[in-house]
Amino acid sequence: MKVRLTSIVLIIAIGGALAANAIARTVVDEVYVPESSGSDSLLLPKTLINPEAATGSVKKDLVTADKYMVSAANPFASQAGISILANGGNAIDAAVAMQMVLNLVEPQSSGIGGGGFLLSYNASDNSLHTWDGRETAPQEARSDRFITNGKPISFFQAVNSGLSVGTPGLVAMLYQAHKKDGHLPWASLFQPAINLAENGFPISERLFSLLEHNDELKSSASASSYFYRESGQPKSVGSILKNPSLAKVFKNIAQNGPDAFYKGDLAMQMVNAVHGHSLPGDIGLHDLVSYKAVQRQPLCMTYKVVYEVCGMGPPSSGSLAVLQILGILEHTPISSLEPDDILSVHYFSEAGRLAFADRDYYVADPDFIDVPVKGLIDKKYLSERATLISDNVSMGVAKPGKPQGYTINGDDNTVEAGGTTHLVAVDKYGNAVSLTSSIESAFGSKIFVNGFLLNNELTDFSFEDTDAQGNKVANRIEPLKRPRSSMAPMMVFKDNKPFMVLGSPGGSAIINYVAKVLVGVLDWGLSVQDAINLPNMGSRNRFTEIESGSLLVRYKEALELMGHEVQELEFPSGVHAIQITSDGLQGGADPRREGRALGN
Repeated sequence: MKVRLTSIVLIIAIGGALAANAIARTVVDEVYVPESSGSDSLLLPKTLINPEAATGSVKKDLVTADKYMVSAANPFASQAGISILANGGNAIDAAVAMQMVLNLVEPQSSGIGGGGFLLSYNASDNSLHTWDGRETAPQEARSDRFITNGKPISFFQAVNSGLSVGTPGLVAMLYQAHKKDGHLPWASLFQPAINLAENGFPISERLFSLLEHNDELKSSASASSYFYRESGQPKSVGSILKNPSLAKVFKNIAQNGPDAFYKGDLAMQMVNAVHGHSLPGDIGLHDLVSYKAVQRQPLCMTYKVVYEVCGMGPPSSGSLAVLQILGILEHTPISSLEPDDILSVHYFSEAGRLAFADRDYYVADPDFIDVPVKGLIDKKYLSERATLISDNVSMGVAKPGKPQGYTINGDDNTVEAGGTTHLVAVDKYGNAVSLTSSIESAFGSKIFVNGFLLNNELTDFSFEDTDAQGNKVANRIEPLKRPRSSMAPMMVFKDNKPFMVLGSPGGSAIINYVAKVLVGVLDWGLSVQDAINLPNMGSRNRFTEIESGSLLVRYKEALELMGHEVQELEFPSGVHAIQITSDGLQGGADPRREGRALGN
């Protein structure tokens, strides 16, 4: 690859299958066919009956293929991606098509009103490219943006306001990545989403459930009539939702590129919607016109000698924290333990505490802050951090370390919500893509413009610019700055070739979701699907978190005896992953959501 950076322990045996395989999945055989005629029509299950019980887990099987594969957060998106690959498109082409469909069928999570991070491997020259399409703060943004009468406003107020809207970056990023590595014409990649938007798609149980419990979206004048009935109830599961406004937007972007989004009527409509909110924001036409996606250096680290694990660097903290967790775990016996061993939970959580302590203190937009990236993943530094882990007692709350190149920052308790999606693709040419995108909280800012939602990503900034000691917080708000993220699209290389591509939605919990799957495959030798199915666990340097309803719950008292303060959480991860083996491709989709892996 051309681009390279380098007390008492109570052990209780767990018997039986893992919780992720505990609930059977039922698929309705009836299919829904969009009304459009011709080969562009998508043929998919009309409804996936998925009760999302306590664990949110239902059984999914490993998918195998010989030529190409995709895995995305909704079956319609997966079908769009596989159709692109079947018609000669490459991984970038498939990613663009899948993302546009996800904007339509999974509007709570991502779309052109938000941003994302993308990893693209080009097999022709054995190179890895990483793209930063993160939103930026408006030029008029100031550090007291979320401060009223000397105190921060509530997170709830900030989310559901024009103040939370950053300049969207997804369209610019995808266009630039496609311009560099795409194969099929840009315009052709929008056709699956246009067909679905015009002819309609059935509302899934997941979308219905999120609509049912989102009073803020229901009260949004711009969005309520699209998602809800006059009675105030969400449109029912399986009912057909059409979005002709978004279809027109897609057609315009398809024909005219990013200018159709960042200039002209649509740009003005976005600005007016933000300024017209009851708690208005200050995004301007100049912010949209001047937005640029940034190609950054990949962040890579050798793991277990034979693997090189790569991801997105800052302003995302995701891949960096995942690499730290892996580098710390190298100095523990976790690889010799079983996934369902209490000590696996202990070591994994302790490594997470150390990584999150550094993440919260050091990581922000590298164009504004000197982030000690090399120091944070330095092997000697991670070895020293690992010595802080006891074999039988939790350290509690970890403090940030002092890596080479460190600076003094303020303490930061930024909250990061999880309205995000992830997709992966591997094509027949050997190219691979890992894309995580987001509009932040579920349904973003709730501001609906021409069929799509605008993000609330600016709430990923620290609400205060200094801590109690007067030190500047690295992730403070500044004009044109990109807020810190936990998105972690990643690739693993073996013998200098792609071995695995993966990522997940889930706010700051993304870091633990992705790290768990990497440990599952690279340390425990599981398939990608079995690794995804493992109960979620970890620590974000607060509590030790275990997935509610999973078999790990039986360890709660034992972990507390070791000094862990334990919380049970639903943990609705959404990992999508593909492993490239000598026998072909193996794909996995998280059983906690409605995604699907497809291949040929």
